[in-house]
Amino acid sequence: MPHDPAEPGVAPEPGTGRGAPGSAAAADPAAAPEPHRTVSRWSLAAIVTGSMLGAGVFSLPRTFAGSTGVVGSLVAWAVAGTGMLMLALVFQRLAAQRPDLDAGVYAYARAGFGRYLGFLSALGYWAAATMGNVVYWVLICATLSRWFPALGDGGTPAALLVSSVGLWLFWALVVRGVTSATAVNRVVTVAKTVPLVVFVVVVALAFDPRVFAANLWGPSGGWSGLLPEVRGTLLLTVFAFLGVEGASVYSRYARRRRDVGWATLTGFGSVLALFVLVTMVGFGVMPRERIAALGQPSVAGVLEDVVGGWGATFVGIGVIVCVLGAYLAWTLMAAEVIHSAALRGDMPRALARINARGGPWAAVTMTTVTAQVFLVLAASADDAFDTAIAITSSLSLVPYLLAAAFAVKLEATERGHRARALVVASLALVYTVFLVWAGGVTYLLVSTIVYSLGTVLYVLTRYEQGEPRWFTRWEALLCVLVVAAGVTGAVLLASGRIELG
Repeated sequence: MPHDPAEPGVAPEPGTGRGAPGSAAAADPAAAPEPHRTVSRWSLAAIVTGSMLGAGVFSLPRTFAGSTGVVGSLVAWAVAGTGMLMLALVFQRLAAQRPDLDAGVYAYARAGFGRYLGFLSALGYWAAATMGNVVYWVLICATLSRWFPALGDGGTPAALLVSSVGLWLFWALVVRGVTSATAVNRVVTVAKTVPLVVFVVVVALAFDPRVFAANLWGPSGGWSGLLPEVRGTLLLTVFAFLGVEGASVYSRYARRRRDVGWATLTGFGSVLALFVLVTMVGFGVMPRERIAALGQPSVAGVLEDVVGGWGATFVGIGVIVCVLGAYLAWTLMAAEVIHSAALRGDMPRALARINARGGPWAAVTMTTVTAQVFLVLAASADDAFDTAIAITSSLSLVPYLLAAAFAVKLEATERGHRARALVVASLALVYTVFLVWAGGVTYLLVSTIVYSLGTVLYVLTRYEQGEPRWFTRWEALLCVLVVAAGVTGAVLLASGRIELG
């Protein structure tokens, strides 16, 4: 789980910095004081691990079984694991090369490609984190539907009401200063780890080689249809790996800069192993078609098939505790991104404000309002859970792509650069471009709707800064393209020519 920047001993006290009304930091973003570097390498690794172990891991069996079989799943994880490893190595290298860039993904895009693309990176990362929170509420309601059928798959009117109430209850907690993640982190770590370990061990003990062999291939039945099958799983792998950059986002709190890279690779490796195990063991106990027909969280359905009803209840309780805690963490993560951008003059200055309790109330409020809009959008789709995951993954691709592109630029232009580092950065860039293609046109257009609407904030920020020229020539051209794509996406979505889910 992300470490709370408002936790005592990490950030300045309320009223002394980080955009407190009336403070120097609020008036001048550059005057924000340097935070105390108190986060250890193990805490940073916990940020990475905790950020990635969320709603996505509990949905792996059904999503993979619905697209492919054993062979396709192994290929998909090999591709995703290699690609994300390249990105993890990029974040490790950037943390060492550019320690001055301490706001993670957003800072890399800004340094490499100017303010507008830096703004789009911050906006995309924030929107992805916000949409990810919608996934959490959909999963909570889908889990509770075992006891309250009206909640359905998490996209029913009753589920929308429950999710909306929960959304604003958490907003009330956060803006009142209930933002410390320390106690929550201990509970959530146990809640998310124990059910998954029990699932892997129990299901592995029930492993049947004949069932596993029957699940080797997906719907195509062989190699010929493997590429489309693998493509169908990749957006979920992106969603599952969201958080690999968590240590980078909070790098300015690290005791030693080299700890950021170590934490990134340690967290990534352990989580990848768990993802593969959770995906594969189900193929040894149930036919692929039955796994694909399970409701979410599908981990609960597979365990129930092996041990009975108590398995689903056990996982369900763990999921709810885990997701509620992760929701708090990602709300803070999302708010941290736009709060940091506002402190640096790249978002409207109002988003840098904190209240008397030290809570970034403006950033949290904007995050919650946007999550409410996304929640309605997801609920209107045929499959709220899969739709929310796809939109979240698509929104995250631009920040990742820009970070990889910045690494390529840095390695190619810096004196004494290492060829190996340039190859790694280039592979990471190729992988992110491949993901944009794999995600498909529909969700890319939906993403541009967010980017085009968000450009209004960019213009407002430049106006607040009193800058006579808001865009460079190539930024103006890019802005026209983004807005045009966003308008096209909105028209096609409203007319029903493209559909979500």
